[in-house]
Amino acid sequence: MSRAVVLGGGLAGVLAATVLAGHADEVVLIEGDRYPSGPRPRRGLPQSHHSHVLVAGGARALDALLPGTVDALLASGAHLRDLPGDALIYSADGWFRRLHTGAHLISCTRGLLDQVVRRRALGGDVEVWDDTRALGLTGDTARITGVSVSRRGAPSGTVRADLVVDATGRRSRSPRWLAEIGAGDIEEVSVATGLAYATRLYRAPGDLAATIPAIMLHPGAEKGRPARGATLFPVEDGRWIVTLTGTRGGEPPTDEHGFAAFARSLRHPIVADLMAKATPLGAVRPYRDTANRRRFFERAPLPAGFAVVGDAAVAVNPVHSHGMSVAALGALRLREELARHGMTPSLFAGLQAALAAEAEQSWRMAVEADGERAGAGAGTRARAGAGERAGLDGTPRREPNAFEREIRTRLAQAKLSSPKIAAEFFGLQTLLSTATAPDRSEIARVLTGRAEPLLTGEEAIGQYPALAAWLRSRYATTLSGTPSRDPAGRATG
Repeated sequence: MSRAVVLGGGLAGVLAATVLAGHADEVVLIEGDRYPSGPRPRRGLPQSHHSHVLVAGGARALDALLPGTVDALLASGAHLRDLPGDALIYSADGWFRRLHTGAHLISCTRGLLDQVVRRRALGGDVEVWDDTRALGLTGDTARITGVSVSRRGAPSGTVRADLVVDATGRRSRSPRWLAEIGAGDIEEVSVATGLAYATRLYRAPGDLAATIPAIMLHPGAEKGRPARGATLFPVEDGRWIVTLTGTRGGEPPTDEHGFAAFARSLRHPIVADLMAKATPLGAVRPYRDTANRRRFFERAPLPAGFAVVGDAAVAVNPVHSHGMSVAALGALRLREELARHGMTPSLFAGLQAALAAEAEQSWRMAVEADGERAGAGAGTRARAGAGERAGLDGTPRREPNAFEREIRTRLAQAKLSSPKIAAEFFGLQTLLSTATAPDRSEIARVLTGRAEPLLTGEEAIGQYPALAAWLRSRYATTLSGTPSRDPAGRATG
């Protein structure tokens, strides 16, 4: 009988186990913790209290793996927001117009998403061993034959396996385990972001809880100053989840007053205004492990019978919201490879390279964006430390000249109002599409035609009448008698 063993019971591990259940006679899922009984944070997931969204490409992959899961999430209180049709986004280049592009995100707490997926994925075909730690791999440089484990209340032992899949996330020990059996070193790259973030849940005002757009305040383009921003997403049970971000020297505080003051100091006050009218739920929770890390398992001569998925192989800065989606895309690719090869020796020759390909786009976008952000936030170009690179290959890039800067500015601002350019941009950001040749006719039009005027904050918010009316009703007067403010944060008299 064939047996597959999956290490790690997070989303990547659960989806891998689900796929393997269709091809192996036995599937064992080894999880170091106990699953919570409800939609609550999982102890073994360090960022479980923070914002998690499933972008469109990941949602499509998840539904392909487990049909009906997206509908089940929405029925349980998750929210779907079109990008940027249902999202109020203030980018470094300006406010986005309300365009419908087909790209979207799904927002809910991580606890709810994991619970819905586990209920649909883990049945009689997958045996879950919780409170169990993986200690190492068994086998040699030619083939992995199993994994050593320690189960609570039982002596350590070995589980035989025809395939071992590591889905243990950023803290994976696979490089060390492979070295212990003589399989050699795994090349690893870490790209620092300089970013920290802090998150808090709020009970939303009842008349705005479910209808609010997703709100994203991106850092501005000021050089020499920390890059700071915020997001506010609606989640289940009438709550909002607010995350504040900042690079070195501008990290968000975690105390009550400091968290509110940080939000108030951003480029626009809308997140601070909404926080002020909502009820805090629990403490502010910080997170700083935001480096982009990649282990190039696909470049190593891996033993047969072994594969690595999810953050254990490629982990990008969580603010890009790609981790769960890349896990789903990787599981879908695993299913395709198994359908082509089955649990036969031919599976392993190209399996890791196929899995790595599903994370390539996310990795490239994250490294590019974070390299620029770290450089701008520090006042200098991002520098590589030990084991770190400033870019994809560490090569210094030439500064653009004035003409090139003007072209870049025109194109960046065009995506705020051009349906075609916005669709290309958000298609890439939500992993719906891969990089293709841009629409040259649309680029020519925006470069040679009259530029669309940039929206003011008031005009951008006015695209969402319910939100604009709510803000006007709450801030028409103030208790202190100071001048009232419009939704754009300006004094009105």
